[in-house]
Amino acid sequence: MARVCQVTGKKPIGGNYVSHSNIKTKRRFLPNLQTKRFFLAEENKWITLKLSADGLRTINKNGLYSIVKEMRLQGQHI
Repeated sequence: MARVCQVTGKKPIGGNYVSHSNIKTKRRFLPNLQTKRFFLAEENKWITLKLSADGLRTINKNGLYSIVKEMRLQGQHI
């Protein structure tokens, strides 16, 4: 699976390493992804999501079921 948060859509971005002599070389900034299992009480089953720390906060704020409904409307298979 790609390094993309399933809830927020965060993905790696590019940038530069900058040395003391100001030489720039390419690097990647990776999102803080966690694999987490949730129990979806409305459907009586466990689901596994790959999400960023920000996505976990979004689930805590809005509720798991509402987030899963939005993801299914966007066409994601859960």
